[in-house]
This record gives sequence, C-alpha cells and structure tokens, in this order.
Amino acid sequence: MKKLKIFFILCMFLFFLLFQINSQIIYAFPMENFQDKSIIEELRIQVPLDFKDVWLKAEKQFWEPWLSKKDGFLGREIFWDKNKEEALILVSWKNKKLWKSIPIQEVKEIQEKYEKNVKTSLNLDQNPFKLISEGELFKQK
Repeated sequence: MKKLKIFFILCMFLFFLLFQINSQIIYAFPMENFQDKSIIEELRIQVPLDFKDVWLKAEKQFWEPWLSKKDGFLGREIFWDKNKEEALILVSWKNKKLWKSIPIQEVKEIQEKYEKNVKTSLNLDQNPFKLISEGELFKQK
C-alpha cells in the first residue's frame, strides 16, 4: 500500500512537471498569431556625434515620406543616446502582415538613395551609420 501511495505521488509530480513544460511550449508556438496584432519595428544604429545632424536630416528626407505612404504605417519615434552614440528607431505598424508585405527591393532602393545622400553630404566613401540590431516588439496587455 505504501509503494502504491509513493507511486501515485510520483505520477502526480511527473504529470504536474510535464504539464508545466508543455504549457510553456504551447505558449511559445503560436507566434504566428501575432500576424494581425500591432507591432513595432526596432532598429538600433550607430550614429557618431559629428554626423548626428546629417543623419536626422536624411532620416526625415528619405524614410519619413516613404514610410508615410505605406499601408499599415502608424508612426515612428527616433531616439539618440549621446553616450553610446547610438540611435533607436521605433516604427509602429498596424500589423506584421502589412509591414512584411513591403517588397524588399523597394526598401533597398530607398536605402541606396539614403546612403548616397549621406555619403555625398559627409564626403565619405561609406555610410557611417551602421545597423547594430533590428527586431520586433509586440505590445503586451
């Protein structure tokens, strides 16, 4: 009888443990469920202090007008950290589906125009604004 009781408790413990593990896995799988929820594109860019004004001007001249014409575009916020000489750009989209429906070739064309303008303005051979990271943020309830 004692062995049966221990076996029963062990089974309950294992069931509870497996249930916890599976619930975490279950919550991790449905990331595709976020396709229709609002999303924020996160970009971190190296922006040296000496080039900050040229960077801001180019952002407003090239990216803002282009983005404002895109379906699902909700807005954009730009931050700059003086100590790190790093920019954070947060672009809000109605949903991931609309954001990702923008043809990559179109994005590349705008990026090329942007970089050409920056290099000409600064008299440089390379774009000094290096992409550090990019990501996606979902608003939490």
